[in-house]
Amino acid sequence: MSMALNHTHDPAARSWVDNANAEGSDFPIQNLPFSVFRCKGSQEAFRGGVAIGDQVLDLGALAGAGLLDGSAQQAAQAAAQPELNALFALGAGAWRALRHGVFALLKEDAAQADTVRACLVPQAEVEHALPARVGDYTDFYTSLDHALNITRLMIPDGDVTPNFRWLPIAYHGRASTLGVSGQRFRRPMGQALPPGGRTPVHQPCAKLDYELELAIWIGTGNAAGEPIPLARAEEHIFGIGLLNDWSARDIQMWEMAPLGPFLAKNFATTVSPWIVTMEALVPYRTPFPRPAGDPQPLAYLDDAAQRAAGGIDIRLEVWLESEQARRGAKGPTRLSATSFRHQYWTPAQMVAHHTVGGCALQPGDLFGSGTVSGPGAGEAGAIIELARGGQAPVALSTGEQRAFLEDGDAVILRGWCEKPGHARIGFGESRGQVLPTIAAPAR
Repeated sequence: MSMALNHTHDPAARSWVDNANAEGSDFPIQNLPFSVFRCKGSQEAFRGGVAIGDQVLDLGALAGAGLLDGSAQQAAQAAAQPELNALFALGAGAWRALRHGVFALLKEDAAQADTVRACLVPQAEVEHALPARVGDYTDFYTSLDHALNITRLMIPDGDVTPNFRWLPIAYHGRASTLGVSGQRFRRPMGQALPPGGRTPVHQPCAKLDYELELAIWIGTGNAAGEPIPLARAEEHIFGIGLLNDWSARDIQMWEMAPLGPFLAKNFATTVSPWIVTMEALVPYRTPFPRPAGDPQPLAYLDDAAQRAAGGIDIRLEVWLESEQARRGAKGPTRLSATSFRHQYWTPAQMVAHHTVGGCALQPGDLFGSGTVSGPGAGEAGAIIELARGGQAPVALSTGEQRAFLEDGDAVILRGWCEKPGHARIGFGESRGQVLPTIAAPAR
């Protein structure tokens, strides 16, 4: 994928949709992220949409208006379906054509503005579904700071496992319990070993946590046995959203011997509805250096382009809204803030490593980036890090404290990119809420 700037990145570009030009908007004309939506409470079919200011551009209506042509029109027709898999499968050229075509129609001097205006729906009046049909979901573990924080909760002077600095570690997640922002889920049940105990107990999770991650959406796939080289890996990524990898820590600690997470991770994963394209993120690419003294990546995970601009400076925040805050209309508490630029492995390296053994990816496959934690105080992407394993509970604005999540808590992830000389672009939010466990039926 080209990392060159083009006219869609021009910070002076403005839209005839006035709200898109407002300072601090997540969705200016330089962004144009994709989702699937329908009007709230309706029985309409879901279809693809593009965010512009506080509006959604209905791609089904746009395709029917005949204002696009060539590959842009073909892409709009594919995106008008209830899932974006058909658009993903068309490839980077079609994605680019559609984004550029929409940019031209929404720009302040567009001749067809009146016709396009009829294709807009207020965001306040829509509901979203998962952007794509997810066949497979892989969750990575790629933040060195997160891994060190977790390790040192148990071994104060410990280090990560030897393989962490050599490959992007991952496990296969559960696609059936993926949900879009607004997801509400029951506190999971599972086995856990009480402190000092020798026999596990079956009970509701007592150490429920969130994980701040990015959702990396696969566009085009590859044939089985044909690895995707690093130099072409980003051609296979449609874009990026937000992802909360909810985690049952007490269940996780008991079951992760010798294999990876199972019940601790399979009960819920919440993604944001909007996918920001890789093209929109070009202005925020950053160098990807290795710390001095660390091993350099093996050849299949290393090239000059990755070193020069493999990273992405996506700023991220975690907020928690308790039941008490909601009842008192006090608003959520910000728990942490960091950036994806700190991640130890890049999205392109994740794709290259995932396929190097012959694995076939498909349009709509989803990667979790792994928890995003930074090196500084207050940059942790999970409450187990912030609260030191529950030993130093986090204070909320209501006067409450949290060692782990309680029933009724809602966790909100937010993300955006900004820097001088470029337009700020945002990711919206991923919001999920914890509900009480359903009591087991009497025997």
